[in-house]
Amino acid sequence: MAEQKNQNEHLNVEDALTQSEAFLIKYKNAIIGGVVAVIIIVAGFIMYKNLYAEPREEKAQAALFKGQEYFEQDAFEQALNGDSIGYAGFLKVADDYSGTKAANLAKAYAGICYAQLGKYEDAVKMLDSFDGSDQMVAPAILGATGNCYAQLGQLDKAASTLLSAADKADNNTLSPIFLLQAGEILVKQGKYDDAVNAYTKIKDKYFQSYQAMDIDKYIEQAKLMKK
Repeated sequence: MAEQKNQNEHLNVEDALTQSEAFLIKYKNAIIGGVVAVIIIVAGFIMYKNLYAEPREEKAQAALFKGQEYFEQDAFEQALNGDSIGYAGFLKVADDYSGTKAANLAKAYAGICYAQLGKYEDAVKMLDSFDGSDQMVAPAILGATGNCYAQLGQLDKAASTLLSAADKADNNTLSPIFLLQAGEILVKQGKYDDAVNAYTKIKDKYFQSYQAMDIDKYIEQAKLMKK
């Protein structure tokens, strides 16, 4: 009986290790999971709500529009650098209309485009230059930055940035995503107590979230790996 129990625990630990080792692969093609969708949905609202009818702001908004279309079509290269038929690209919009709200949003889009193209250092620089306080977009950008750090192998920065993003969001939509990602990184680093804390926060504070449904499994795996 004891031998069977040890064997089961060994299998559970191996399963947890496999999951943690697969972390970077898991997020390679979806840098921030559902957060990109949040940005797309919220961005239109922010543009409508916050942009003023100033000539330069209007021009910046018009210049940004085609890039948003490319972005939604996953045409990240064209969205970032423009096309041959008149659209300049998010980078150009951010530079030419510096100081406008549209240019600031262009930085966020450009950072995500870089990330989706695998250019994570450029993504971090661009995402860091975004200045926002919106309850959904700002934490989403911070979470995207954390995932880029993970792709760069800077796991300490990745975990701390994701935890900060979760705190900043403080909602059932984004916070559990970032806490789960941070927990997986912490497990990969062997910081099992910190991982348990991140997972437990999902269980206790964001128990209505999708991620909370099977969070007990992650908690138990992290505890088993600590032994």
